[in-house]
Amino acid sequence: MFAKAFRVKSNTAIKGSDRRKLRADVTAAFPTLGTDQASELVPGKEELNIVKLYAHRGDAVTVAPVAIGVAAMSTSEMLTSGLKGRGFSVLHTYEDHLWQSGDRSSPPFIAPLTPDPPDVSEEQDDMRRLTLEGKEENGEDQQMCGEKTLPEASEDPGIGGLNPDPADSKTLQEQMDELLQQCFLHALKCRVKKTDLPLLTSTFLGSHVFSCCPEGRQLDIKKSSYKKLSKFLQQMQQEQIIQVKELSKGVESIVAVDWKHPRITSFVIPEPSPTSQTIQEGSREQPYHPPDIKPLYCVPASMSLLFQESGHKKGSVLEGSEVRMIIINYAKKNDLVDADNKNLVHLDPILCDCILEKSEQHTVMKLPWDNLLTRCLEKLQPAYQVTFPGQEPIVKKGKICPIDITLAQRACNKKVTVVRNLEAYGLDPCTVAAKLQQRCQASTTVTPDPGTKDSLQVQIQGNQVHHLGRLLLEEYQLPRKHIQGLEKAPKPGKKK
Repeated sequence: MFAKAFRVKSNTAIKGSDRRKLRADVTAAFPTLGTDQASELVPGKEELNIVKLYAHRGDAVTVAPVAIGVAAMSTSEMLTSGLKGRGFSVLHTYEDHLWQSGDRSSPPFIAPLTPDPPDVSEEQDDMRRLTLEGKEENGEDQQMCGEKTLPEASEDPGIGGLNPDPADSKTLQEQMDELLQQCFLHALKCRVKKTDLPLLTSTFLGSHVFSCCPEGRQLDIKKSSYKKLSKFLQQMQQEQIIQVKELSKGVESIVAVDWKHPRITSFVIPEPSPTSQTIQEGSREQPYHPPDIKPLYCVPASMSLLFQESGHKKGSVLEGSEVRMIIINYAKKNDLVDADNKNLVHLDPILCDCILEKSEQHTVMKLPWDNLLTRCLEKLQPAYQVTFPGQEPIVKKGKICPIDITLAQRACNKKVTVVRNLEAYGLDPCTVAAKLQQRCQASTTVTPDPGTKDSLQVQIQGNQVHHLGRLLLEEYQLPRKHIQGLEKAPKPGKKK
């Protein structure tokens, strides 16, 4: 019945009265079940839904099932016939479309049945090898009982060999569940501190959980059995690892963490990947370290006379400390320090021409040291030096452009976050985009930056300035003064 895709009509939580009726129906159908066993099958408080659907042939069906089938013969008849022939007509089975629409959990292990006579060990071995093969013949779903020898079973890719690889046997959903659990425990053990609490669940996910994801893997909660972060955190709260509260309407926060919980204390932090936090530089990959950015000063033609005595000429690039020493030595060498007040410097014609405005040249005769040095630095042309670890310093004229973060409006009045000038700081825009996509769970694109030659810009859906700021400041450890636009982050409690 569910060998092909079906259409869901409705999916609603079961009412309390329907839940009690279902438990009564189960008890009536299976009189040998006790009250506890019936309550376990139909729990009183756990989530239970009624799904109304149409099968691919148009049959209207209501389900909350594990498996549905009709036996074609009794157990004794199966054993008497040597487990040959048609044994079951299965309407729903493990891994069909109905199973895929649920949480995709594995069925429990059930011990093989034994016939009434005790001396039938050979038949018991046959029973252990019983497999069900689904066939769809003449528009009807049938399930056949057959037997496979051990060599045949080992060759069947659906059953697996004698030593199956556990990782290969796990579904994508099971792997995503394990990854989510690993990142959750890693974040609590290494990143979240008591002083961080209360911590918004969205911040916990974006800034802590995603950053604990191993290199080369991507955490997608939608592909896990939980589907939503809130449902996963509820499960963790039931295990008494954390405590979650809604401190403001519609906004949940983690308010407490049991760091002595066995699951946290026994968690082993995975070894970091050798390629973690790497950027592409030419044909080789190196661990990223923020560049050393040093402001420099370039001597213009108008100030060349002041610096020529120290061996510098027009275009010479100097550090701030070198400029100060040159000015101090020039003043002392030319006996310009005021004899009565050592804090004042007399201005000779060269200093007047270099640092004074035209309107001041006949009125200002001397200046304090700090004023003199400040004016001199302001008259020099700006430059800067960028040094990446293991590389020769790069000197450029002008001021270094900061990483620019802006918000823009797109179609349907949607906001996007745009970040530019990452390359100046040795950051690969594609790598940054991949990290942001994982942290923000939002689509990212890398496009040419308009108005530049070989620069790229990264665009992320929504206002992601908060996540972007954490990435640049905490992970890449860039100075805040080189990042422009961090104030555009959404204010707490407001919709992004």
